[in-house]
Amino acid sequence: MISRAIIEADGGSRGNPGPASFGSVLINAGTGEVVAELGETIGVATNNVAEYRGLIGGLTLATEHAPGAVLDVRMDSKLVIEQMAGRWKIKHPDMKPLALEAQALVRQFPSVTWTWVPREENRRADALVNAALDSDPVAEVTYVKDPEPRVEELSLFDQAQDEPTAEGLEKRENPAQGWRFSDRQPTTLLMVRHGVTEMTERKAFSGTGGVDPALTERGVAQAQRAADYLKNLEPVDVVIASPLLRTRQTAENIARAVGADIEIEEGFAEASFGEWDGYTFKEIMDRWPDHLQEWLSATHIAPPGGESFDQVRQRVETARQKVLRAYEGKRIVIATHVTPIKLVVREAIDAPMSVLYTLDVAPASITTTSWWPGGDKSLSNFSVQPGPF
Repeated sequence: MISRAIIEADGGSRGNPGPASFGSVLINAGTGEVVAELGETIGVATNNVAEYRGLIGGLTLATEHAPGAVLDVRMDSKLVIEQMAGRWKIKHPDMKPLALEAQALVRQFPSVTWTWVPREENRRADALVNAALDSDPVAEVTYVKDPEPRVEELSLFDQAQDEPTAEGLEKRENPAQGWRFSDRQPTTLLMVRHGVTEMTERKAFSGTGGVDPALTERGVAQAQRAADYLKNLEPVDVVIASPLLRTRQTAENIARAVGADIEIEEGFAEASFGEWDGYTFKEIMDRWPDHLQEWLSATHIAPPGGESFDQVRQRVETARQKVLRAYEGKRIVIATHVTPIKLVVREAIDAPMSVLYTLDVAPASITTTSWWPGGDKSLSNFSVQPGPF
């Protein structure tokens, strides 16, 4: 029986709309083995319709070969991924019935993770798309999938937000437009990890709901150095802190230095590590070896009694959007933790969730991202440590 499965899906048309097909691949996540695959033509359709059909094909394969499995759906269509994850509204009449069909299939599985991947990481499904079209004598035009970004993929993430407006499309048609030449200021997030605590020094897991340690003397000094560094940059409009003590203490040092008010935002709190809170990695490996390996291999797995990275991503993304709406064009310092910083960076560079396992954020370091109206974004620096640490 397959407990965890990966769906790779794609779709495309020659003409958009034109002769179209989809490709779906079902993979055993435990072994990496391809369990089943499907590639079919669907007549004349758009790329987006074909991509939804690819998703439905993959979910259908999963119901047949991996019933009850935990699924990770991977597609290079940001439109389909974000709509199915509930972050973009589904307004196009051709998309709604397909989305409803997909959602009905999704409800048969205990958990589904929606992962956008670059096109080169979706080659198996793409090959099935081309093979199906090559077998169709009507499809004579060479298949080139979306040489330019589709309109639906250009908007900034929001909770079930609208698709881009015609005005936004007009700005995008000129490649010289966008963040480099925008006449609107970006919203800049200067994310500061808190200084060290006793648990940081022990390299112990320390999350929401566990022990809430204070900064050590060294941690206070680190926070002050970060504050002095930020004081010498451009003015800061507001300081936001997670509700945990160590981030509030870090924020207080920064707020005094830059002359800004402090606001508390619970969405930027650290992940809850449940029963693992207070234990070191080695101690967890000794007590929960199998569960730890599962947690390290999939972002939908939570520590016992804690939060998964996918769950944390949802609240961090909600908090980030809230800040962008409230302080458009401003410079905001956010005193927070390792996991929220990694998640915002992942969003800024359009990386897969697996990047969380490879990033390392130093205590009291500063990570800077910028977010423009219309969806452009950038990572300016990552884990900068001002002064000796």
